[in-house]
Amino acid sequence: MKAQFITAEEVQDVLGVSRSKAYQIVQGMNRELKAQGFITISGKCPIAYFRKKFYGLEFDQNDRITPTPCSA
Repeated sequence: MKAQFITAEEVQDVLGVSRSKAYQIVQGMNRELKAQGFITISGKCPIAYFRKKFYGLEFDQNDRITPTPCSA
């Protein structure tokens, strides 16, 4: 089974930020998700949401990229 969540430690590695900054990023994304009515897990964020927020990419269930329009 594929991992569904990215941890703050993985965010730290991917973005090259400090541990505290990585936790702030995850907390911010979880606040956004909670405001949309989703249940969140402290210290973790859905990988698909992380990719969408930081890379502007959307992925389908098979981890294939779904094109998203650019706003110029």
